[in-house]
Order: sequence, then C-alpha cells, then structure tokens
Amino acid sequence: MAQKILLDKINVPGIKSYEVYRQNGGYASVEKALKMTPDEIVEEVKTSGLRGRGGAGFPAGMKWSFIDKKSGKPRHLVCNADESEPGTFKDRYLMEYIPHLLIEGMITSSFALGANLSYIYIRGEYMWVFRILEKAIAEAKAAGWLGKNIKGSGYDLELYVHVGAGAYICGEETALIESLEGKRGNPRIKPPFPAVSGLWSNPTVVNNVETISAVPWIVMNSGADYAKIGIGRSTGTKLISASGHIKNPGVYEIEMGLSVYEFMNSDEYLGGMSSDRPLKAFVPGGSSVPILPANLIYKTALGEDRLMTYESLADGAFTTGSSMGSGGFIVYNDTSCIVRNTWNFSRFYHHESCGQCSPCREGTGWLEKVLHRIENGHGREEDIDLLWSIQAKIEGNTICPLGDAAAWPVAAAIRHFRDEFEYHVRFPEKVKNRDHFTEEPFEKVKHLVAKEVI
Repeated sequence: MAQKILLDKINVPGIKSYEVYRQNGGYASVEKALKMTPDEIVEEVKTSGLRGRGGAGFPAGMKWSFIDKKSGKPRHLVCNADESEPGTFKDRYLMEYIPHLLIEGMITSSFALGANLSYIYIRGEYMWVFRILEKAIAEAKAAGWLGKNIKGSGYDLELYVHVGAGAYICGEETALIESLEGKRGNPRIKPPFPAVSGLWSNPTVVNNVETISAVPWIVMNSGADYAKIGIGRSTGTKLISASGHIKNPGVYEIEMGLSVYEFMNSDEYLGGMSSDRPLKAFVPGGSSVPILPANLIYKTALGEDRLMTYESLADGAFTTGSSMGSGGFIVYNDTSCIVRNTWNFSRFYHHESCGQCSPCREGTGWLEKVLHRIENGHGREEDIDLLWSIQAKIEGNTICPLGDAAAWPVAAAIRHFRDEFEYHVRFPEKVKNRDHFTEEPFEKVKHLVAKEVI
C-alpha cells in the first residue's frame, strides 16, 4: 500500500471532532514545534522538498525563508482555501472530513513563521465547510491550542476563517490578500512580493490547504523522511481529484512517481475507463493546464513512462507535456468533444477574469465568442488560426496567471486536436445536430476532414 500522509486517518469514525482527532495523535506536531526554534521548523520543511500544492509547485520551505524578519512588522500566514479550479475538489475533502489537520498545520506553520494572526480564506460556495472549520477552531481554542500563551509556551496565535464572495481570481495570492483587506479582489503588481509586503503591508506567506496540512507530518517525522517518498524534486505525496469517464472518481493520495498508467488502471485508484469506450484525452491538473491526447498520456515524447510528478507531466513543456497543476485529473473517452470542452473552459475564464489587464479582459471574451461560433456550427476556416493568435497574445502578458490559464487549454486543444476543430468548421450541420460525437465518435469520422466529403 502506498504511503498515506494526509488521508491516513480520514476514515476513523468521528475524526472531525477534537476528542477523536487528539486520541489519534492530533496536535502532537504543535507540542513538538513549540520545543523547537522557528528556524529549525523552516529547515525541516526545506529539507522535505515540499512544493506548493495549489498549482505553482514552488518549494514551500524556500517561500517561508523569504519572509521579512528585519522590519519588525507583524507577520501573517494565510491559507488559500479558495479552491475554484474546475475539476479540483481535494482541499474541500480535507477540510470537510478532517478539519483539525488543517488547523494543526496552521498553528505549527504560523509558529515557524512568527505569525500571531493567521487566516483561512475559504471559497464562498463552501459555506458548510466554513461552519465545520469554525466549530473545529472553537474546539482547538477551548483545548488551549489557540489564543494567548499556547500551552505555556509564550506563543500567541489567533486564527480566523474569512469567506470569499465566489471569485476564482481570489485564488491568486495577491488578489486573495486584497479581498481579505476588504477590497476588490484584483491581483497586485509584483514586486513587492507578499513575503515583504502582503496583508496590510505586513510580511505574509500564502499557502494552500494541502501544503499546510502536510506540515504536521514533516515536523513529527522529519523533512528527510518526507523527501524519501516520491522521486527527484517531486517529493512526498499528492492529493488528486479524479473525475470524468473513469470507474472510480474521487480524491486519492498518491506517492509522487506513480505511473499515470497505474493510476488510471489500477483497482486501487481509478479502475480504468467507465465503459468500453477508449481513452481519448486527459487533463492532469485542472482546467488551466494543457490537455494531453491518448498517445501522450502513458508515454512522454521520448518514450519514457509518464509519471505523476511535476517534471514528467511537464516533459516537453507545453508542446508534448502538461502540468501537475492543482491535481484536477479529468478523463475523456472518445465520445467527448474537445471543441465543446475547450469552449466550456473558456466561458469560465472569461467570466472569472477581473478585467484589470486588457489582454485577459478582451482576449478571454474573444476566445469564448470564437469557440462558441465554432461549436455551434457557424465557424469559419480562419477561426482556428484566429484562436491561436488570440491565445498567444494573452499568454505572458498579464499581471497574474489567469491569462495563461485561459490561453494554455486553447493552445493545447488546437495543437493536439486541430482536425476536430476543422471538422466543426467544414461540417456545421453535423455539429448543429449534436450527434457528431455521441453517435459517431470522432475517430470514426475524422477522415472526412481530409476528404472533405460527407
């Protein structure tokens, strides 16, 4: 059985409650951390190789080491629980079923950073999870793990949950900070980075739920032991939200380095395709990362096994690879329409753009309009090249990564499935009848694109 760090005790009856969580070793990392120096904890996290699990994959310990300690200003830890990436639901799972794990991680991490006031910024649609966290925080405070002079250590910490208003853009750390301050959630220009000037212009670290929840295990077992799990620079375990045409959708904790083939087909994980329809494509890291066609799912362009690691999934950069992203693993069989799927993603990014940067504000709108035109049987031959031009003008030209997130799925869809876009343009009646994939999988009709006959 694979090593479990985050989900090891999630099925223990009553683990939501403080009493059961404590009986199963809960808050032991806080006890140990309070006997260590903050710098020692930071070094353990650096040694672990733990990388941010929200999508960027930046080394967490290195990020912690950047926090400004010289200014004398108050420091803050903010947990990014604004999980809004389509296809991603692993943080919700942790908070809903084992909330004290996150709170323990927040206390231990806040102590390491010298933060006395910390926040969990939660997605506005997760109101039932908000109530679960509020109850768990009250239990932890009643037991002496929060507040003044925690367990006689002289360390003080207040922890609050802040509910967002349902904006995907607030998953970007500086937009989250703006929202937390009571302002419109627009990303800030960097530098200065939050580690120097973040919440209320104070030094701030922002990490997501999964990242912070891994800290208690690292403190209890050592960063070196965490680094032994996984492969290369992709250490430890990773939570994956799996959905689509698979037998066993859900949340899984895997050891980094597991092959994509085993994850897809093993009964321990996804169990293979949900029907006898063949695999067509998958998105490994949520809607913002490039889609991969079947021929690149199990093998990289060099013929090596594709692994569930940051490096292997990105092999070939954005030509033949994709990204681990937020771990939203979406599987498509051959009845799936890539054009419709791409249009659906583009609708989301257009709606969620804050509008601050003109390439994103205007470009996401154009992507949605042109994809809508193609998907609804009104496409023109030049529309495919137009889409390529638009996405190229968005990527790399915005303050935050939302523009990139909108551009990459479109670029990958055209790169790998251009013939499908051409089919939509050349046979609009079939597209309008909506039978082009449900009745005749594209593999059976794509030869018509080349022959231009019907």
